Amino acid sequence: MLIKTNIYKEIKINKLEDLPKLQILMEENNLKVNKSQIAREFGVDPRTVGKYLNGYIKPSHRKRKSKIDRFEPIIKSLLGKDSIQVFYYKRVLWQYLKDNYNLDCAQSSFRRYISNKPEFNDYFKRRQKGNISNSSIMRYETAKGQQAQLDWKENINFILNTGEVININIFVLILSYSRFRVYKLSLDKSQEILFSFLNEAFETFGGVPKELLTDNMKTIMDEARTNYRKGKVNNKFQQFADDYGFKVRPCIAGRPNTKAKVEAPMKLLDEIRAYNGQLDYEGLVKLIEKLNNRINSSCHTTTGKIPILHLEKEKDFLLELPKEQIRNQYNITTTNVKVNRQSMITYKSNQYSVPPEYIGKRLKLQVYDNQLHVYFNTDLVTIHHIKNQKLNYHVNHYLEISSLTFNNKDYKMMQMAKNNLNMIGEVYKNE
Repeated sequence: MLIKTNIYKEIKINKLEDLPKLQILMEENNLKVNKSQIAREFGVDPRTVGKYLNGYIKPSHRKRKSKIDRFEPIIKSLLGKDSIQVFYYKRVLWQYLKDNYNLDCAQSSFRRYISNKPEFNDYFKRRQKGNISNSSIMRYETAKGQQAQLDWKENINFILNTGEVININIFVLILSYSRFRVYKLSLDKSQEILFSFLNEAFETFGGVPKELLTDNMKTIMDEARTNYRKGKVNNKFQQFADDYGFKVRPCIAGRPNTKAKVEAPMKLLDEIRAYNGQLDYEGLVKLIEKLNNRINSSCHTTTGKIPILHLEKEKDFLLELPKEQIRNQYNITTTNVKVNRQSMITYKSNQYSVPPEYIGKRLKLQVYDNQLHVYFNTDLVTIHHIKNQKLNYHVNHYLEISSLTFNNKDYKMMQMAKNNLNMIGEVYKNE
């Protein structure tokens, strides 16, 4: 705006901050300013014009330093090329920093901070590329106690703090009404393990849903359900379902969205990759339990309810658990056993061999499929068929034990050990 005065001067007023120059000139020449006209030019209130004429200076805001800034070196390290830890979502990184570095800020503030840092934001764009589905899912709800949805998060490579890479699976069962869920970590996905996990989940729920929605996994279905065939549940799983009183509802093959309630939360389990190289196996089990408890105690984004509280409304509508005698036959328990000086462990008064390197150590024993599964930490040491025999050796174990006893590995000693093993089988056979 250009203002001409009657004293042959021109004053350029480009912004409100220029008005004090005009005020000085007006006062020196005893002139009046048309505040209304200036206000119309700038689109402001005349009182605002008066304020600036009197020397008002708009305060300059110093850019505040974000309290997240002090975590920037940690974030750089976690997202760097040399890091073995993986973060698929900003939410996972926020939770990791909150749990391990005492980050204290809202998730929305953290996401905004990361989005404003191109170096960090590009990391997440690369991770999520190709993982976003454009398919729409029809939403539906089920009645209290009506349904649970089952799935596995399969074949996840996890790096232990020893550097060992293990392949893990996570069982997930979620009640469709309350969204209460149970996670279980496993190195295997056998049918016996599935039975045990389902039993534990039902005991955690305090009852059994009327139907189980599942995909066409081999531990449940002998023939997959398709658009043209209803499929066939295998006999052992059908017996399990009959014992607990629920109906099996397989999805049509190739339609995972049918069980969207259990599919959608699976990405929450990607959080465990943030702990690559940080935990031993026991620590990983505890992490899954911690994640499970946190999710069940947090407000569900769809229902707006807290699952652990919502479960209380659903419990009365679940079927009763079968008698303990029935449940016990499906339980897989883990017991600690000590290897004796003969490199044997004991199960129900009978002894079974393990490699001599484990003499004096404590191993973990699980019994299912009519077999003994013996573990040292996460390593499977050996498997024995359960027999009605006092001494049970694998040939290679007996040969190793014999070679240590005689400090000899020649052919004659090996042949003698095999002959002796045959005699042991006859002498110690239970009648």
